[in-house]
Amino acid sequence: MPASNEHIVIEAVRPELNGGRYRAKAVKGDTVDVTADIFRDGTAVLAAVVRCEDPAGNTSESRMAHFDNDRWRGSFQVLTEGRWHYTIEAWTDHFSTWRRGLLKKAEAGQATGLDLEEGALLIERRLALVPRHSRGVLENAVAELRSRSATATSFGEEEIEAALGPEVLEAMEGHPDRTGGTFYRPLLELTVDRERARFGAWYEFFPRSTGPHGSHGTFRTSADHLATVASMGFDVVYLPPIHPIGETHRKGKNNALLRQPEDVGSPWAIGNRAGGHKSVDPNLGSLGDFDHFVETAGRHGIEVALDFAIQCSPDHPWVMEHPEWFHHRPDGSIMYAENPPKKYEDIYPINFDTPDREGLWRELHSVVDFWIAHGITIFRVDNPHTKSFAFWEWLIDEVQRERSDVIFLSEAFTRPKVMRLLAKLGFTQSYTYFTWRNEKGELTDYLEELTQTDMADYFRPNFFTNTQDILTEFLQTGGAPAFKIRFALASLMSPSYGVYSGFEFYENIPLRKGSEEYLDSEKYELRHRSWEPEDGTLIPFIRRINQIRHDEPALALLTNLCFQSTDNDQVLAFSKTIPGRDAILVVISLDPFSTQETTVTLDMLQLGLDESRPYRLDEMLSGAAVEWRGPKNRVTLDPLGQPAQIFKIGAP
Repeated sequence: MPASNEHIVIEAVRPELNGGRYRAKAVKGDTVDVTADIFRDGTAVLAAVVRCEDPAGNTSESRMAHFDNDRWRGSFQVLTEGRWHYTIEAWTDHFSTWRRGLLKKAEAGQATGLDLEEGALLIERRLALVPRHSRGVLENAVAELRSRSATATSFGEEEIEAALGPEVLEAMEGHPDRTGGTFYRPLLELTVDRERARFGAWYEFFPRSTGPHGSHGTFRTSADHLATVASMGFDVVYLPPIHPIGETHRKGKNNALLRQPEDVGSPWAIGNRAGGHKSVDPNLGSLGDFDHFVETAGRHGIEVALDFAIQCSPDHPWVMEHPEWFHHRPDGSIMYAENPPKKYEDIYPINFDTPDREGLWRELHSVVDFWIAHGITIFRVDNPHTKSFAFWEWLIDEVQRERSDVIFLSEAFTRPKVMRLLAKLGFTQSYTYFTWRNEKGELTDYLEELTQTDMADYFRPNFFTNTQDILTEFLQTGGAPAFKIRFALASLMSPSYGVYSGFEFYENIPLRKGSEEYLDSEKYELRHRSWEPEDGTLIPFIRRINQIRHDEPALALLTNLCFQSTDNDQVLAFSKTIPGRDAILVVISLDPFSTQETTVTLDMLQLGLDESRPYRLDEMLSGAAVEWRGPKNRVTLDPLGQPAQIFKIGAP
C-alpha cells in the first residue's frame, strides 16, 4: 500500500534554492513573490495560500491565485530583518468544485434539488469553522438552497446566484475546510537584509595614502578626506586591511622581492609584533583614532567596510601561538602563498583542515565580533573561494543570528558555480564578471542572467569598475571616455557598485603591456592624490550620477532592468521602472573613440506609453528636455562630451 493518500502535488516552487538547502534573499519592505506548480488528480478545484513566519515567530498567510497552466502565484511582505520561513498549503476546495458543477448543470438545464441539497450540506459542515457572529450569511444560504430545492423543478443561473451571492462566497473562502490538504516540504527559509544590502555606492581608498605631501597617512588624515568622499555621493567607504604589516619578506614597490627600508609593504601581509587581525597598524594611529574615523564617516552619512582577509604574514602572532593553523612542508617550514608564476613569500595561507578546526573557527568569529564592536557592519571578504565553504556558511549564519544588519561582500573572481555557491552560503553581495564585460551582447547576456534566472533570488551583484588588482584593457586604452562609460554602466545597471580610488583621475597606466596590474601599485607604496581642482576629473560626473541614483527609486532595484532595442551594436539602451513612478531610460555608447548614432525602439507597453501621443523625456545629465513620438527615436552620443544619456519619463 502507498505511504500517502495525498491527492495534491506542489512542485517547482520559486524562490527555492537547491530543494530548500539554501536561503533566498530579500530586503526589508520587499514584497516576496512566490510561485509554484499546484495540481491534483481528478478535476476538483484547488485553493492555496503562502504561509510565512517572521523572525519573532509571528505567522500570517495570503491567498495564491492560479494564473497559467497549473502555475500559481502569491506573495508576502517582509517588514523586519532576519530569517523568515515560508511554505505553501494547498487543499481541495469542495465548495467551489460543487458550485462550478452546479452552474454547468444549470446552464444545461440539468440541475436538481439533490444538487442544491449537496451544497446545503457543504455549507452546514463549514459552520463550525465560522465565528458565531459571522454565521448568519451562511445559515441564510442553507435555508435558501433548501427552500428552492423543495419548491422548484428547474434551476437557472439567476436563481442559483441569488442563493450563492458574493457574501456567501466571501464567507466560504474566508473559512475554508482544509481537510486532506498538503503542505510543501521542506519549510523554506529567507534572509531579509537592510536596504544597504542591495543599494549603495562604494569607494575604496588606502588610509595610508591620505597624508599631506606624500607622507604616511593616518586615520585622522583619512577622516579629513571623508568630506570629499561624501561630496561625491558615496554611501560606503571600503578600507583595505588596516592591521600591522609583516616585516619578513616584505615586498618592495611594484611587488619587488627586494625592498628598501622605507617601503611600506602590502596591507594583505597581516601581522607583526604590534598584533594581528584585532590590531591596527601603528603607522595609521590608535584604535581610538579608528573609532574617530568610523564616527566621522557616520556623521557624513557613510558606512565603513573593512577588508576581512584570512591570511597572515610570517610575523603574525598566530604563527607562533598556533602553528597548527598553517600548512607545513616536508621540511617543517610553513608554506607561503603561491599562484605560479607568482610567489607571495610575505603571506601564509590558513589551513582550514587543521586538527584544531574549532579553535580556528572561533578565533576568526571573534575577529569579526571585535570589529563589529568598533562600529563595523560591512565586511569585504578577500578571496573567500580559497577558504572553507563550510566555514563561511557557519560564520555568516552565526554572525547574522545576533546582528542581522551585518553585510558580507564576496570578493571572488572565480568560476561561475563557485561564485554562485558563495552567494547561496550566505554572502550578502558578490563581485561579478561585469568588470570584463564590454560588448553589447556580453552585457545583455550577463545582466539577463543576473535578473531573469533564479540568480535574482539570491545573488546580489556589486559592479566594481576597477580594483587595486584590476585595471582592465578597456580603461587602459579608452582614455577619459572609457571611464565615463564604465562608470555609467556600473552605477545605473546595478543598485550596488564600487570604484577604487584613482578612478576619478583616469589612472590607467599598467605595470606592463598585457597586465591588469597598476604601475606603481598602491598595494606596495603610498599614492599621493589631490582632489582639487575638480576640473578635468571625473568627479562632477560621479557626483551627478550618484545624486540621480538617490533621487530616482527605480535605480535602487536590479530585477526591474529591461533592455530596449537599438540598431547599433555600439549602443546599449535599458530602462528601469516602478509602477506609478517615473521611468528611467538609459542610452550608453560602448565606444570610447567615436561618435555613435542609433535608433532606439522602445517597448511602449512596458514603459506605460501611448503610441498615439507624444511624450516628454528629461535628460538628467544635460538638463535638456526632448519630445518623442512613437517607439522609434534617434539618439547621438559623443564620447568626448556625453557618452551616456539618462532620461526620466514622467509616470503616466
